[in-house]
Amino acid sequence: MRRRDTTLLRSSRFLAVIVLLNVLVFKTGAQNQPVGNAFPPQVAPPKTAAPAKQDPPKPDSIQQDTSDSKPPQEQSGQEEGGFVFHKQVEEVVLHATVVDDKQRMVMNLDKTAFNVLEDGKPQNIISFRREDIPVAMGIVIDNSGSMREKRDKVNKAAINLVKSSNPQDEVFIVNFNDEYYLDQDFTNDLSKMREALEKVDTRGGTALYDAVVASSDHLKKNARLEKRVLFVVTDGEDNESQESLEQAIRRLQEENGPTVYTIGLLGDEKARRARKALQFISEKTGGIAFFPRTLDQVDEISRQIAHDIRSQYTIGYKPTNPKSTGGYRAIKVEAKAKGYGKLTVRTKSGYYAGQERASTSVK
Repeated sequence: MRRRDTTLLRSSRFLAVIVLLNVLVFKTGAQNQPVGNAFPPQVAPPKTAAPAKQDPPKPDSIQQDTSDSKPPQEQSGQEEGGFVFHKQVEEVVLHATVVDDKQRMVMNLDKTAFNVLEDGKPQNIISFRREDIPVAMGIVIDNSGSMREKRDKVNKAAINLVKSSNPQDEVFIVNFNDEYYLDQDFTNDLSKMREALEKVDTRGGTALYDAVVASSDHLKKNARLEKRVLFVVTDGEDNESQESLEQAIRRLQEENGPTVYTIGLLGDEKARRARKALQFISEKTGGIAFFPRTLDQVDEISRQIAHDIRSQYTIGYKPTNPKSTGGYRAIKVEAKAKGYGKLTVRTKSGYYAGQERASTSVK
């Protein structure tokens, strides 16, 4: 009897261990599942190991103004297969496009042509570059029911945007309807991008603001490159987001937030609010909103956006009002040069100091 009792006791203990292990596995699996509409956990892109204890070489394309010595904490160059920037904690970095009075890009200015104002006060420019640098880009495409007949041409335009961009760009793909899905994390593999764009499930509403905010957060937390862009295509007004337009703008204007280029495939007066929303998002972040009359124009617009991104000045300044004081800072950049009439500088309109979630050294 004792022997049987012992056997039963051992069996009971063995079963208890199995049950406990199953519970632990279930809880672990539950923790790894996406919550609500959040992006699922992603594995970081593989990196090629860099040689030990070697400074990253600087690319030949850098055109750095050397009139001021570069701060000791700021460096630029190639690292682990990517173009990275290390900047001072207090430096604010702007990416600016300059056009003349005929809306032609002006790309031959030097640092002395620019004047940066923060909250109306002149700022000292401490770094200046004028060259094509790679970007971390999120392609965010409406996948709602009304996009069914439009996705093929939109997908082709998105791929042509990448083809016309810097080959070192790192791109992720988000499709959204009443929810949003990270269908491809950072890559420069066109075949993977095509596969993600072809995950068309046109149904439901349009949670535009939620998708844009989530994509911006993904850039801040996971991008290795300092320059960041969102390319957004939609054909309707947001009708599903938990975020409001004002909340979305607030999140986009966190420090080191992305430049947002939008394409609105809007066809009637009922889309007036959607048009204003896309214009607001783009203007506040330094991008452009496009409203093509026909679907065939989308491809040309995507190439124009790629050219805009590759033709910008990168301007850095140390704010006279320390970031640690927080608050919103309005930004205005002016440019003047001999031989030109009125020059217009397009960049972000401001930022919330101290709200950058990513580290100040992007690797």
